[in-house]
Amino acid sequence: MCDPPCQHAGLCIRNSTCFCSKGYEGGLCQYDIGMFSLNASREAAAAILCLCICFAVSCEGGCWNGGECISVNSIVKCLCPFSWTGSKCQEATPHLFPAICPQGCRNGGSCVAPGICSCPEGWVGGACHKAICRHPCLNGGKCVAPNVCRCRGPYSGAQCKEKEVH
Repeated sequence: MCDPPCQHAGLCIRNSTCFCSKGYEGGLCQYDIGMFSLNASREAAAAILCLCICFAVSCEGGCWNGGECISVNSIVKCLCPFSWTGSKCQEATPHLFPAICPQGCRNGGSCVAPGICSCPEGWVGGACHKAICRHPCLNGGKCVAPNVCRCRGPYSGAQCKEKEVH
């Protein structure tokens, strides 16, 4: 989940990163790169930008997966991009537009765009295959699940720092 959410049909992918749709850029896909021509004056650009920002509406909890918050007849709701549904665009409809991740998405990750997995908390990597340990595993230990170290002998403990004495 991206907080704040991605804009303009951008997809929220791993580690709260937005994958922008064509024509948009920025950390939240907030900039329309085709909006201003090279010959536009700064004053005109500022006026257009103010119109966009000054009349913005806000959906409680935000819209996910590139959904855009809109107001229709004084009712504020999320307008979901193709292949997403739900009050916050939180439900995928993969039969409409299945994303293909040839590497697969492991550990509960989901394929959100071709070759891009969105990983659950505690997992990173192109296939959600690398665990994250808040505290490093010591003495040759390896992080094998979120905050879980596999220790090499003769070490044990949460971070592999206790040495077993025989």
